[in-house]
Amino acid sequence: HSLQAAIEIKIGSVAPERSPWHTALLKVAREWETISGGQVKVRVYPGGIAGSELDMIRKIRLGVLQGAVLTNMGMMKIEKSVLVFNLPFVFSSDEEFNYVFSRLKPVFEAKVEENGFKVVQWTQSGWVYFFTKGPVFYPDDLKKYKISITKDDPELEQVWEKMGYKVVPQDTKDMMIGLESGMISALYLPAVMAASGQYFAIASHMLAPKLSPLVGGLVLSRKTWEQIPESFRPAMLEAAERQAKVLSEEIISLEEEALKAMKDHGLVINQPSEEAMAMWREASSRAISSLLGRVIPADVYQKTLDLIREYRNGSEK
Repeated sequence: HSLQAAIEIKIGSVAPERSPWHTALLKVAREWETISGGQVKVRVYPGGIAGSELDMIRKIRLGVLQGAVLTNMGMMKIEKSVLVFNLPFVFSSDEEFNYVFSRLKPVFEAKVEENGFKVVQWTQSGWVYFFTKGPVFYPDDLKKYKISITKDDPELEQVWEKMGYKVVPQDTKDMMIGLESGMISALYLPAVMAASGQYFAIASHMLAPKLSPLVGGLVLSRKTWEQIPESFRPAMLEAAERQAKVLSEEIISLEEEALKAMKDHGLVINQPSEEAMAMWREASSRAISSLLGRVIPADVYQKTLDLIREYRNGSEK
């Protein structure tokens, strides 16, 4: 056993150094080295030095990197059906999301493996919220705003357009300039990012309901995973899973702190009535239905809705 050369795993991440994601990844790396008695060596490249998520996926396919920490955007590039988690107003709570996700996980993992990757850890990093320059309560209120969306997400772009909204695809780094110049007047972001990037100082209104959960993960190339001696794999997965739980709890409290800090600094949180919420959900599901099959994988979406219904029926009893 000791004669085997160490397996070097280079992992890229867009998460900044010293961020919770980075810290969690370093802990996983250290545990893997311990579990394998030094046979698995991990090197982490944080803060986007290994490129964007698309770059990192390409580098894994080429064998330059062996793994990457991906957000929902990157996950979607490997396996399109993960898109269901990015759809607006589908889930209404952490509990509901966890119920559905734990049941769909094996489906996604199998699909990701077919594409040559192995998910060693899923992460849920809080939620995305809507931030706008003025108050928004009803779906129609949003029509007077120009929504910033990421360039890498043509599927979601179609959902917003089908809902009748004006969207401006741009790089994240241009959002602030866009807000200041008036090129955009609305954006959707994780609360933690809205706070740390000071976007809420200009887009000072937030729609209270959660938009969608941020689902990401740590993936390795299947080839790399299969090179790791089988005897180490269960403990390595267990270590990654354990760190994901710790990270998730930390993110939940960071999100609460971020929302509180923004409120203290003038963020207005607008809570739509039940009637308005029903309209949001209706508008969203209408747009999604019109894109099913072509843009949005119908089978996974249907399964998601069935599980949500199952959860809601169960929790009402």
